[in-house]
Amino acid sequence: MTTTAKQLDVSPVVQETAQLLLDHYVFPDVARQLAELLRRRLADGAYDVAAAEELGRRVTADLQSLNGDPHLSLKHHAEPVPTEQGAAVLAAMRGKFASSLGGAPRVELRDGRIALLELAPALFPLGWAAEPLTAALTLVAPADALIVDLRGNTGGDPDTVAFVCGHLLDERTHLNTMYWRDGERLEQSWSPPHVPGARFGGSKPLYVLTSSRTFSAAEELAYDLQQLGRAVVVGEPTAGGAHPREGWTVHPHLEASIPVGRSVNPVSGTNWEGTGVRPDVPCPADEAADRAHALAAERLR
Repeated sequence: MTTTAKQLDVSPVVQETAQLLLDHYVFPDVARQLAELLRRRLADGAYDVAAAEELGRRVTADLQSLNGDPHLSLKHHAEPVPTEQGAAVLAAMRGKFASSLGGAPRVELRDGRIALLELAPALFPLGWAAEPLTAALTLVAPADALIVDLRGNTGGDPDTVAFVCGHLLDERTHLNTMYWRDGERLEQSWSPPHVPGARFGGSKPLYVLTSSRTFSAAEELAYDLQQLGRAVVVGEPTAGGAHPREGWTVHPHLEASIPVGRSVNPVSGTNWEGTGVRPDVPCPADEAADRAHALAAERLR
């Protein structure tokens, strides 16, 4: 059903989004500027629209106008979303989890004992995904080389990133550090010292496929493995979103997505925000699997 102008009360949605920015956005100075911009645009009538989807589009454009943060948005959901913090994203992910074999929709053995494992459309919460990912990663563990396809992966859970890395490394390894908005708390991410099932391990050839759609936690997986010198990244530069986000429902169909921290890689001392993960072997995304296979076959020879 289309949301009518009478049903859509714009002001409280925009005001609440502005206050959430001030309370939670990882960069307080930017938050103040953006909150002022939203309130000024509200007063000017820029958000006088009839549909929640159009309001989300306009507010998102303004939210990203200052520093281009792709995690910062007023996200529209076609179906009504729960009011609990973070529940909107989880509700949207549930159906995708069920229809993608838990986030590992394709396992393929190619010529020369080269395996391809597609992780898509997301790196789902580890509590959901541990079992299907263990099955898929155990299945490819005996291969002589592995291609991990992240071209259609748009993000997910950092704990799942660490879990996958545990299967692709030989020992517990520092992957990433999150610095949170309050400035007093940081959280390190490490690959687990032990994993269920078999490990592919840290010495056999490993290739990671990326596209311009690869985003967020999927970018972290590619970036972590690249910075450790563990994987060769093949494909296109990724979307460039490195800030962990939280979501707040501000309307039955609108979720304010606000980054609450920033990632710092222990090797590079920085992250992929704004730049994306830069491939070691650049090529169009639709050619990346064949290019990685050729590289793996040559290395194995």
